Amino acid sequence: MSLGTSHPASDSLPHPGSTVDREEIAKFSAMADAWWDTNGKFRPLHRLNPIRVAYILDMVNAHFGAERANASTADGAALSGLTMLDIGCGGGLLAEPLARLGAQVTGIDASERNIGIARTHAEQSEVKVTYLPCAAEDLVSGPQRFDVVLAMEVIEHVSDPAIFLSTAAALMKPDGLLFVATLNRTVKSYALAIVGAEYVMRWLPRGTHDWRKFMRPSEIARPLRASGLTVRDLSGVSYQPLADRWVRSRDIDINYMLCASR
Repeated sequence: MSLGTSHPASDSLPHPGSTVDREEIAKFSAMADAWWDTNGKFRPLHRLNPIRVAYILDMVNAHFGAERANASTADGAALSGLTMLDIGCGGGLLAEPLARLGAQVTGIDASERNIGIARTHAEQSEVKVTYLPCAAEDLVSGPQRFDVVLAMEVIEHVSDPAIFLSTAAALMKPDGLLFVATLNRTVKSYALAIVGAEYVMRWLPRGTHDWRKFMRPSEIARPLRASGLTVRDLSGVSYQPLADRWVRSRDIDINYMLCASR
């Protein structure tokens, strides 16, 4: 399962060269009120969150070393001192738990409606997250760069994945990490992520995903290499129906996460 964010023409004015897809934006803006309903349209993301957070923690500690991990343990915050950019943050489902772990999180989304939902929920939850209604390209000309850049369940909803990835890479600090999570373009993913999830199980509204936009890991690695990055880890994410939970696995045929650095 994979979900991204976007917004309608009235909700944004993409500039030339933007990777924002107006149709995708409209689709997810229409569902914005459901972001924090754990049994609603975004239930799969709520169920995926523990796996995503654990993966980020593992890769961050492996990359930045034991010294940083020990320092964060001392103040009780596992991500203390790290700056993170969550691209396509939606209603803040991933941004909030990362902020609770001590990270300084900036969440961006091309949908102003999504950002409004995210801001309201963060205020009600007393979690400090900076939310901005913009696309990743809008930040590149600015001075801020991030220790960690997240592109989780969003690349399959942008108009130009190669430009999107190069932009995400440009927003990293030289020693930073980039995370990407998405769906593989395989027969298995069509059967389970499209037919199964949208038509049989009805986890998602029909038309949430376009199988043709799913990306193989090699198709993500290629533009990352062009930006000077190397994929450091590739992990599958599998659903266990009897336990109703997601787990990391070696199976990358449907969902997968990857971590890259320079």
